[in-house]
Amino acid sequence: MNQQYDEDFYSWAFTQADLLKNKKIESLDIEHLVEEIECLGSERERALESFLRNLFTHLLKDQYQPLMKTTSWEITIKRSINDARKTIKKNPGLKSKLKEITKDAYEDATYEAALQTGMRKSIFPEDCPWNVDDLLSDKEVK
Repeated sequence: MNQQYDEDFYSWAFTQADLLKNKKIESLDIEHLVEEIECLGSERERALESFLRNLFTHLLKDQYQPLMKTTSWEITIKRSINDARKTIKKNPGLKSKLKEITKDAYEDATYEAALQTGMRKSIFPEDCPWNVDDLLSDKEVK
């Protein structure tokens, strides 16, 4: 176990970077490096899921409470689309998980939309009614 990793992650990270730069492979904390690299990938996936959850929550509110629509909702929808687009552009490997991420994000969005609107969750479609590829294309979103 690497004591520096446990007690001072910041310093550990820069020590590992320095070891890599200097090709001192034998001194690397391989076990923790692998763990941290996997975490970085997972963070990108969680970020995309968060952007989609936020998008779906606001699209549901927009669809089921159109008279309550605000400029803030429109901004959130456009920002969420833009953030999701950027995330996928910078991490194209996420495309292979988009269906699963969409399913999870939509399920969470229905809970959030129900809480925010005061409506029953069962009012919303069980499956995501939007095609994510279309939402994230360069076409104008209504």
